[in-house]
Amino acid sequence: MEDVEKGVADDAAGPVEVVRRFNRSYTQRVGALEESFLGTGMPLGTARLLFEIGTEPGTTRDLRARLGLDSGYLSRLLRRLESDGLAVVVPDDDDRRRRRVDLTAAGRRAWADLERRSVDRARDLVSPLTTRQRARLAAALAEADLLVRAATVTLERVDPASDLARSAVAAYVAELDERFPDGFDPGPRPAPGEPDPEDARLAPPSGAFVVATSDGEPVACGGVRSLSESVGEGVGEIKRMWVHPGWRGAGLGSRLLRHLEGVCRDLGNSEVRLDTNGSLTEAVAMYERAGYRRVARYNDNPYAEHFFSKRLG
Repeated sequence: MEDVEKGVADDAAGPVEVVRRFNRSYTQRVGALEESFLGTGMPLGTARLLFEIGTEPGTTRDLRARLGLDSGYLSRLLRRLESDGLAVVVPDDDDRRRRRVDLTAAGRRAWADLERRSVDRARDLVSPLTTRQRARLAAALAEADLLVRAATVTLERVDPASDLARSAVAAYVAELDERFPDGFDPGPRPAPGEPDPEDARLAPPSGAFVVATSDGEPVACGGVRSLSESVGEGVGEIKRMWVHPGWRGAGLGSRLLRHLEGVCRDLGNSEVRLDTNGSLTEAVAMYERAGYRRVARYNDNPYAEHFFSKRLG
């Protein structure tokens, strides 16, 4: 066991050291270590918050989620921007319990200045490189950004009737409608305020719904429910599994699938099933790589063309 643990540690050491070396080099060269970031008179944290507000104003809760900040630190940064006359914090008209943040006219000028300085610094960094080197750098950084964000995605069980879950499912339904040859009809929807029967099946104690978020936004989702009434005890089913198109290729789909299998086990199941449409070729390939075997049709889903099952260890 000690040899196995040492081998895992050794395998991780290479990437860990590369990331640490890159962090040291990059933070030095982009001005993150300077007391006045890019000569703006603000430290990096304050300048980053100014940039975020100017790019997409929102509530304090939105900003905390997007930046991964605790409420105390965010409040201190906001007080700095308010005292400098760059931002205003007011009650949200849609919900007076929330606070909305926006830039003042001076704040918008400071945001534009920060943008200009940031572009100039980035241009100075890449200017010594050849055209081919710039293309390589852009591709490498895009790949690194995707993988780092994928590594920091959080998977959380949520109420399937929550706003976060509904937002993810709406994106899932919209993509199916676009990709299926004849579109996708999710069926009749309940009236506003009425419960959705499908939500109930994906809720405890016999079900669960998981949403993956990055910077507070849903980027993947999936649910698990029991099939005890139709198939038998100990069999669960994965439903509504979706990964944002911009996140595919980073391993998030496989990670979510493994997580949902674990949830299925937690619910007392020893087997998991799922179905999919033939147009979702990448999903079919992922299930087969994950050890799923094809089985006969087990439901009446009119859009399902392939049916899979897997024993859970």
